[in-house]
Amino acid sequence: MLTMDTASQIYNILRQQGCSYLRQADFKPVLDELLATHPGLEFLRTISEFQERYAETVIYRIFYYINRSGTGCLTLRELRRGNLIAAMQQLDEEDDINKIIRYFSYEHFYVIYCKFWELDGDHDCFIDKDNLIKYGNNALTYRIVDRIFSQIPRKFTSKVEGKMSYEDFVYFILAEEDKSSEPSLEYWFKCVDLDGNGVITSNEMQFFFEEQLHRMECITQEAVLFSDILCQIIDMIGPEKENCITLQDLKGSKLSANVFNILFNLNKFMAFETRDPFLIRQEREDPNLTEWDRFAQREYARLSMEEDVDEVSNGSADVWDEPLEPPF
Repeated sequence: MLTMDTASQIYNILRQQGCSYLRQADFKPVLDELLATHPGLEFLRTISEFQERYAETVIYRIFYYINRSGTGCLTLRELRRGNLIAAMQQLDEEDDINKIIRYFSYEHFYVIYCKFWELDGDHDCFIDKDNLIKYGNNALTYRIVDRIFSQIPRKFTSKVEGKMSYEDFVYFILAEEDKSSEPSLEYWFKCVDLDGNGVITSNEMQFFFEEQLHRMECITQEAVLFSDILCQIIDMIGPEKENCITLQDLKGSKLSANVFNILFNLNKFMAFETRDPFLIRQEREDPNLTEWDRFAQREYARLSMEEDVDEVSNGSADVWDEPLEPPF
């Protein structure tokens, strides 16, 4: 059985000689072994390209949540503080890979990759601003997309000017779909903190909300005064200093995700305002699921339904009972 003491053993086995941290490449042998032996991934063994994408996605997710320094160098302390060891123990005990929702779920991977594939119109494995602005049915503002592509929250790995790689997209979608997690709060805080002084001011919030307000007016939605929005945000967060919000203020509030949705995601802002009873009930039914878990669950169900419709329209009488086919 794996224990927290096992972290140091795994760390020492995986790291390169003379190196004091783990890199993404150090986890590749673990994923190769998993793909070769886990019964829940047997269906992937004849699809080498999809195996590679699955392995990459798992590793990106691990580093997104556990490598809190964001350096790409995972320390033993970070490994011990994270929940990877528990997830690896679950791998040994559970044949259904989709029940291991931390890092290893195939369904979660499939949702991420399909979202990337849908946006990557020319399928060159890169996404530009025009692609990303379409994300979530054009949910995001141009101003926040500009901040993402200015690489303020995170430097891109693509090495191509004005392009986001698949790895960059994985970090983005995890941050976007669960704004209550610490990595997400840090990601979006950097975006909104325009002068990088560690404090979000009312002027900075107004800068982002201006575009939201314009979009609301364009769809004949009732306009909301920024002064009212600012009061709402301050009430939700309860910052130490009035009209100035720090990262610690956000981490201390359970409503922080709503602040960012109010400022630059119109669809989620409107959903928050209307308090969708279905989503409220869903949260109450399983409070242990994160926002990301619920999003992945909903999206996989949607993709499954689309796959079923395609099967019927193509004249197939069989309803799929296997994991969805790769989008190639």
